[in-house]
Amino acid sequence: MEGSSPWLESIKQVLSVAYVILLFCAAFFIGGLKALIVGPFAAAILIVGNIGVILVLFPFHVVWTVYTLIKTNYVNIALKVVLLLVALPVLFGLWLGLSIFGSVLVGLGYGFLTPWVSTFEAFRKETQTEKFIHGIVDGTWGTIKGSCTVARDFKDICWHSYPLFLKELREGQPENQQHYIRFQDIPSCIMVGIMGIVVDVPLYTIIALIKSPYMLFKGWQRLLQDVISREGLFLETACIPVAGLAILFWPLFVVGSVLMAIVSSIFVGLYGAVIVYQERSFRRGTAYVVAVVAEFDEYTNDWLYLRDGTILPKPRYRKRKVPYSSELSIGKLDIPIKRSGSVSGPSEARGFLVPNLAPSRSVRETIQEVKVLQIAENHMRELEMSSKELLDANVITPADLSEWLNSKGKSANETIGLGIPSYTFLHSLIYSIKAGANGLLLTSEIELTSLNQPEEKIFSWFLNPMMVLKEQIRILKLTDEEVMFLEKLVLFVGDLSSVTTSSWHSECHASNDPLRAAQIQAISRRLVGITRSMTKFPTYRRRFRQVVRCLISNSTQREGSVCSYNNLPPFPQEILRDVV
Repeated sequence: MEGSSPWLESIKQVLSVAYVILLFCAAFFIGGLKALIVGPFAAAILIVGNIGVILVLFPFHVVWTVYTLIKTNYVNIALKVVLLLVALPVLFGLWLGLSIFGSVLVGLGYGFLTPWVSTFEAFRKETQTEKFIHGIVDGTWGTIKGSCTVARDFKDICWHSYPLFLKELREGQPENQQHYIRFQDIPSCIMVGIMGIVVDVPLYTIIALIKSPYMLFKGWQRLLQDVISREGLFLETACIPVAGLAILFWPLFVVGSVLMAIVSSIFVGLYGAVIVYQERSFRRGTAYVVAVVAEFDEYTNDWLYLRDGTILPKPRYRKRKVPYSSELSIGKLDIPIKRSGSVSGPSEARGFLVPNLAPSRSVRETIQEVKVLQIAENHMRELEMSSKELLDANVITPADLSEWLNSKGKSANETIGLGIPSYTFLHSLIYSIKAGANGLLLTSEIELTSLNQPEEKIFSWFLNPMMVLKEQIRILKLTDEEVMFLEKLVLFVGDLSSVTTSSWHSECHASNDPLRAAQIQAISRRLVGITRSMTKFPTYRRRFRQVVRCLISNSTQREGSVCSYNNLPPFPQEILRDVV
């Protein structure tokens, strides 16, 4: 019997591999069938919805943009004339062409690939019954609902987020006049912008096409190595069908990377005009047009593990090194974020969507990373609990919630749309300070830090300022009255008349120390500014409106809650008034 055990193990391994192959073939066939049935409907909803929003709102976008450009104080008259006559027609043309093309591409990809991927994901279920049921059901009605959600979010971007950004641009006041462009720089900016498109777009395209075959085979090599060594996704048997799908569809990722390189090269080339304005030099703008191609080549070499550096010329186009981060205004708050347009090094020449080809982590390792969905769910639960406390204290009323909801978030009273989320963020910061957490402690006892935060770069734009605010609050060592005053400032979005007249926290008052009072008000403005930026994202706005509906329904049905974000315990109240 002992001698036959290796043969038995070999037979088991062969049967296991055959079973996985059978699952893969079954999932591939079922997923393809669902894609053919569901895909056309989901793609049609997304394509028709997005293109309809683009065409219907295009006249409004033109009027809003022109009006904002005329009213804003951030640019002088010379730059306004150039933007109106030259830049805006080009940008509007690019918007129509690229947005329609992107809508078609995203619609087809989402409509046909989502049912396929959902079928493979279903085979990660534990029992055979769950695998069979989810393999048939997943990706059908959910894909159609998802396409409607994507179309709605895109509508919110065009109808809500973009006008809000333009409003802030009209009402904002620049701190200095250094942003003004000289009249003699206008021809140079136009020439370098045109030169950037003429030179960079073809060269980016050539480099992407030349390296795409290497990317294709390098990706397949990486995935096949994981198959042999049982690493990454292949470490978990239940995930092998999903990994097999990744091998099958890897050419689509390569094609998407090439398309991304071509599209992004347009904006990279146009940024040459900004270099001319910043450096006050036509020669440096021309050097940028040449150097950015070399930086793109060097960037793709690094990601594809080719030779270091580049053989292309790389002239210097900056008089001095530009800081990696700069101060960009977000609402009334200055948050240090990365300059999205600057291409000052190979690590920033992001024109090629190259997936990481390094050895992948296992599923168990990946699960340890805090996901955006987890953070959003926790925040919405905290937001609901904070809103219930304010409703019980009669600080806000169901009528206020209904008014904000019916006005579609455009009410003059910002307490609901900005104050409550800011108040919730403040409680999270105080909770984390009292608990002695290094990062941001979520109500589910998950500590969010720079090590386990989501990989999306845009998320760090909010987490990093929140960590700075947390440290500032901790250092100030606020008293009970100061904490309550800060809560009122945040809730009423800095409206001092509402702060003084409200009976809520009537015992609190501003600090007698002018410097300390100014510091508290600055924290309030920064926290509201972060929240204001977050509310521009359509997904956040949609989920927040869902919470408001739940609160209104709950207020009319006290005997039972109907909300979906009420499963977590509330914050320990004793820690909200004692900041160390």
